[in-house]
Amino acid sequence: MAKKAVATFSGDKSQLKNVVKCIKMVKSERTGAYAFQEELVPTDEVADYFKK
Repeated sequence: MAKKAVATFSGDKSQLKNVVKCIKMVKSERTGAYAFQEELVPTDEVADYFKK
């Protein structure tokens, strides 16, 4: 049976419980095409991240 590959974030494990991966769609001013911007954001700053 094959082993399952599991992605992990490097760093302190206690800090990761308060982090959310946010994905925002951003339009490029130069080309007009849309791209996805991904970032790890603390849970209490998620609303501020999407207001930018």
